[in-house]
Amino acid sequence: MPAENLTRAEAAERAGIVSVESYNVDLDLTTGPTTFSSHTVVTFGATAGASTFIDLIASEVGKVVLNGEELDPAAVYAESRIALNNLAENNVLEVTATCNYMNTGEGLHRFVDPVDGEAYLYSQFEVPDSRRMFTVFEQPDLKATFQFNVTAPKYWEVVSNQPTPEPVAAGEDSATWTFEPTPRISSYITALVAGPYDVKRSELTSSDGRVIPLGVFCRKSLAEYMDEDYIFEKTRQGFEFFEAQFDYPYPFDKYDQLFVPEYNAGAMENAGAVTFTETYVFRSKVTDAIKERRVVTILHELAHMWFGDLVTMKWWNDLWLNESFAEWASTLATAEATEWEEAWTTFNAMEKTWAYRQDQLPSTHPIVATINDLEDVYVNFDGITYAKGGSVLKQLVAWVGLEQFMKGVSAYFKKHAHGNTELADLMTELEITSGRELSSWTKLWLETAGVNTLRPTIEVDADGVITAFGVEQSATEEYPTIRPHRMAIGFYNFDDEGALVRTKRVELDVDGVHTDVPELVGIARPALVLLNDDDLAYAKIRLDEESLDVAQSSLSDIKDPLARSLVWAAIWDATRDAELPASDYVALVLNHIAPETESTTLRTTLGQLVQSAHYYVAPERRESATQLVGEGLWQLAQNAEPASDAQFQFVKFFATTPSTDEHAEVLAGLLDGSVALEGLVIDTDLRWELLQGLVLLGKAGETEIAAALEADNTASGQQAAANARATVPTAEAKRAAFDSLVARDDAPNAIVRAVGVGVNHVNDASLLSPLVEPYFESLNRLWKERSYHMASQIITGLYPSPLANEELRAASQQWLDTNPDAAPALRRVIVECLAGVERAIKVAAADI
Repeated sequence: MPAENLTRAEAAERAGIVSVESYNVDLDLTTGPTTFSSHTVVTFGATAGASTFIDLIASEVGKVVLNGEELDPAAVYAESRIALNNLAENNVLEVTATCNYMNTGEGLHRFVDPVDGEAYLYSQFEVPDSRRMFTVFEQPDLKATFQFNVTAPKYWEVVSNQPTPEPVAAGEDSATWTFEPTPRISSYITALVAGPYDVKRSELTSSDGRVIPLGVFCRKSLAEYMDEDYIFEKTRQGFEFFEAQFDYPYPFDKYDQLFVPEYNAGAMENAGAVTFTETYVFRSKVTDAIKERRVVTILHELAHMWFGDLVTMKWWNDLWLNESFAEWASTLATAEATEWEEAWTTFNAMEKTWAYRQDQLPSTHPIVATINDLEDVYVNFDGITYAKGGSVLKQLVAWVGLEQFMKGVSAYFKKHAHGNTELADLMTELEITSGRELSSWTKLWLETAGVNTLRPTIEVDADGVITAFGVEQSATEEYPTIRPHRMAIGFYNFDDEGALVRTKRVELDVDGVHTDVPELVGIARPALVLLNDDDLAYAKIRLDEESLDVAQSSLSDIKDPLARSLVWAAIWDATRDAELPASDYVALVLNHIAPETESTTLRTTLGQLVQSAHYYVAPERRESATQLVGEGLWQLAQNAEPASDAQFQFVKFFATTPSTDEHAEVLAGLLDGSVALEGLVIDTDLRWELLQGLVLLGKAGETEIAAALEADNTASGQQAAANARATVPTAEAKRAAFDSLVARDDAPNAIVRAVGVGVNHVNDASLLSPLVEPYFESLNRLWKERSYHMASQIITGLYPSPLANEELRAASQQWLDTNPDAAPALRRVIVECLAGVERAIKVAAADI
């Protein structure tokens, strides 16, 4: 990585020298399965006589011509850079290169479908990987127009940022697509997707009267599962919502959504050509949580067309604002423009849970992080960037008011269209529209790290009437900042039907270590007091002792889904902080999860249930806790409404955590049909999960895995088989899976993910002890030899976290102590893994 790094200082210096006009890029995708031809002509202005460089990662550079003078590639190209010396005021650079297809989800990724043998390509350029496809000034503030001319097999679909032109024959079996130049955009949101994709088309009318062509693409072998009408419907709802809220029409000429294989993220906001993980093409039943998340993701990427693509950050230190805005705006749109009206409950259950967890790690950092170079981007591209940023942005909206916020955003788009900005540019507009001074808010919320904790203090008289009510705010020693919070306090009492419903709500500004709430004095103490009701603020909350007792006995009686989610989160957070016994949390979930209506709350809470049993319960009780969880999940599944999302989730989680022969009999029965639940369909993906559960118990092995793969020899089937083989509960199988990633480098990114999950899927964590030493011995070599994503995926995936013992803690700390000069991103991975081990040890010790 160091040779491919770019510092902020270098980028600023280059931006002071260069202004880019256009790129004209010729790509030949017919040259073979491993490489492609890339020819780039860049037209740019510069300070006369100055020197700088342009970026390219290529296996071979064949030709470099600057202003008509041919340069020696060997002399000017090294370590991903082409030196450009003695520039003129107006320059033309021509570079011919051979570039590599990737199997890592970076650059131009190539995938061969095992179903039909066809090749499918897609680009993924954020943060700095457009240079893997063409020669480019790889930084977001050097915007330009991009024209792509692509030669490919004539039967392929070829998609880029502009509408796809009619191809022209370029040989017997190939054709060339010449795209119109894009508007001025940043290089990281350019795109190329090519292959025999299946496509469905539609259109909509923008607010300015333009007809916007729409496309939905996926591999042909998945086409039967693509619900394109639903995708188009959500897209239209999003267009209407955002164009009205932003008071600015969609800024590009078409909108394609492409579901692509072996994708590392959920999606990417390429201008007019958004790529999504094809796991959003549902070939089997999925949870409502996943269905809703797909809608949020669709709207997240659509929001980026304005915030990120039309107006783009100047440098990566404002990446958080790009992602946070899209996360907040997409949740708002999902809640207000689609059928998923409880999207803010989902936001609390998933995004805020992620944010609070990330913000309590040793690696936490301010939202506006110091980004000195590209390595810093990788280090900080995390739950602070997305989840905390989105949560704090929600707090900002509550602080200034939604109407005023949207007016400021609209003015921001109009003032800076097609340009680059910094945070201050947005805050300026928000101060104008809201009348609030925001520099103090910015300093406290965006320039400091850590999360505050809010607790109620309540005094009552002999009749139960409140005589004093306050909110106590605390911070950690490491991050002592006390912040202002716009928040609500809810009082909840039982109604005539036994439900806990809100009977009083007060909204206020909480600031300082103590805030009195006189509005609540003189009111009878309710059954349950809930700080941060409606989830406006970003803060950990605690329940007072009486409210906690009510929650533990009656949590499932809380009627409002968001309030219920907040209480689930508060109790979970107290458990993670070793304030409540993990065994009590296990009991709480098993007692109260059955009636939960919100799929993401259900999914998140069940994940925390399994985590508690495996990591947080005292070691001497983990075996019995795991058995209790398995039995409880199966009982919940049997009692659930037939064909419901809850029934489906209970079965899925049961399949991940079996621990007894009785559990194995149930799994085998579900597979062969001798055990059945009304409404439960054992489809392809669920069949794999049940088989993986049997493999975990040693009740199935290679014979069964091979048979399942023969029946489902698809990309998903191959990933599931890799997971199952890595799950086999023997030291030999674990080492073989480990070596398949560490000793070899031919596995694609999706297989790497699957193997990592399988290796750490254990009931007997001691199986992983032999991997501790080779794991730490491999780290520096992996980081040096693999691409960033592949190295981080392998290192994170293979960390033997189920051990969670002193041996692993000591080995992790020893590596950190003896490798102080390791890459910051690598050290961060180990620091975060170690923090997880230390928390597990601490929480387990408190489980008394």
